Amino acid sequence: MSNYKCIIFDCDGVLIDSESIAIGVLIDMANELGADMDFKESLIGLKGKSLNSCMALISERIGKPLPMNFEPDYRSNTFEAFRKKIQPIEGIKEVVESLEIPFCVASSGPENKIRLNLEVTGLLPYFEGNIFSCYAIQKWKPEPDIFLWAAKTMGFKPHECLVIEDSVSGVRAAKAGGFDVFGYTEHDYKNELEHEATETFSKMSELITMI
Repeated sequence: MSNYKCIIFDCDGVLIDSESIAIGVLIDMANELGADMDFKESLIGLKGKSLNSCMALISERIGKPLPMNFEPDYRSNTFEAFRKKIQPIEGIKEVVESLEIPFCVASSGPENKIRLNLEVTGLLPYFEGNIFSCYAIQKWKPEPDIFLWAAKTMGFKPHECLVIEDSVSGVRAAKAGGFDVFGYTEHDYKNELEHEATETFSKMSELITMI
């Protein structure tokens, strides 16, 4: 085991394979409003972005504010889709079961979404009591606040922690907070993380040996 004393995992795309599901729901709703967005291009372009950023982009594309019920409808639609389709990232259970140091999850999503997805994928028991949501502090990546809060609450300094991320905004947030960050590249469609992260890996089985 390395000198790291705590591991901070992102959730979407690192613990659970959810981003294609969530972005698919978002694009379907956006296109119903006339946004004319392509799924593949949007999966690349919206990956790792906050919902507020995505909604602002959709609003700009349709040239008017989104309906007041857009966000609650999106949450409802994604929760239904998650319950039916969500899967854990391949190999992640083996990773968390092998860890001999504390770990937690720090995500841009609201806590009820994080808990739902962890529960459906069987990961919630590993993270119970150690779930950190950007919504709780109203600060989003690439600002480092979520990782700083998680580290402090877990009882460690940034340099003692390792962050696992799969998005550029998440990697930049970790680096801005003084953390080492390993980039998970299986869905790094534009090969961006190699130039941003401390280290990169494409399979969870690799992570076990790296930490």
